[in-house]
Amino acid sequence: MTRRGSLGELAGLFLRLGVTAFGGPAAHIGMLRDEVVERRRWLRDAEFLDLLAATNLIPGPNSTEMAIHVGYKRGGLPGLLLAGGCFILPPCLIVGVIASGYVRYGDTPQVGWLMYGVGPVIIAIVAQALWKLGVSAIKGPATALIGVLAVGLSLAGLNELVLLALGGIVMVGARLGRPGILAGTIATLGAGGTLLAQAVAAVDVPVTLTRLTLFFLKVGSILFGSGYVLLAFLRADLTDRWGWLTDQQLIDAITVGQITPGPVFTTATFIGYLLGGWVGAALATIGIFAPGFLFVAVSQPLIPRLRASALTGALLDGVVVASLGLMAAVTWHLGRSAIVDGPTAGLAIVAAAILLIVRPNSAWLVLGGAVAGWILRGGA
Repeated sequence: MTRRGSLGELAGLFLRLGVTAFGGPAAHIGMLRDEVVERRRWLRDAEFLDLLAATNLIPGPNSTEMAIHVGYKRGGLPGLLLAGGCFILPPCLIVGVIASGYVRYGDTPQVGWLMYGVGPVIIAIVAQALWKLGVSAIKGPATALIGVLAVGLSLAGLNELVLLALGGIVMVGARLGRPGILAGTIATLGAGGTLLAQAVAAVDVPVTLTRLTLFFLKVGSILFGSGYVLLAFLRADLTDRWGWLTDQQLIDAITVGQITPGPVFTTATFIGYLLGGWVGAALATIGIFAPGFLFVAVSQPLIPRLRASALTGALLDGVVVASLGLMAAVTWHLGRSAIVDGPTAGLAIVAAAILLIVRPNSAWLVLGGAVAGWILRGGA
């Protein structure tokens, strides 16, 4: 049994990580392991890996849920709330301040030229994350087929929730040796999902705080995989169906989530501010992060059973690879908005090469893209 520690220790650690944890989920988890396994010896490696496995079986941002898991393990329910809150609060405040400046200055030519350089860099960062995640997620012909189908069906307009369900069911059918499930599920869910997508696309939905909160609550409750998969959910509803955001605003939101510390899910804070001011920012943030607290509290006692279940593992594999298919499709759409000429194409290629060879912290790469955009177009 892990020894319980003081809540003050938890608060201090996670407030500091909330301010300094740049570099994405993998970097956050590496920093967290260094603190709680190596330096403080709160957990053994085996315990840490158990918690990491559990985060892959529930929706939500992995690094945030790891923070919540450690808090729960170390300090019970008060520790769960404190660790998660302290990890989330600093980056959300930073993003909120940036959003307020963006609303005031975001349409000026100077900021526009900065984003001209940042957009292609973000596409390269997301593409690299997609490649790395795909290498881990594609474990054989069945997962590869699901990923390819997810890309094609997403580009064709299939509803993203239907695609996730499709991925999970098809993978379970493949593992159980029931190939008939594959064709039947694809036909049924594909036809129904296409009709659903068309019906939703035809509805004019005005922005309200209630809809904003419920949307992010839905996303936080169902999103598996990397925080970059968030792009698919945001673009499908907020840009394509409801028209609340433009593609450029969505890229800018993801950019801010990338260059600030903490989880990419703080993109919700930025979008909430754009659509509803500080109240919208607070409600969007609560909506997207609240499900993670609940899922951790429910799942941590069940970790041994979840890890041992072949059925749960198959379902998760299918959902994750379908999520990556969504991510690939939305990267294609956003790339068309960000890479608009020769210089932006060159920036994307150079950023991809740097990521492959040097592997810098992505925040520095985004900063370099902003400087390049200013140099290329700032004087125009």
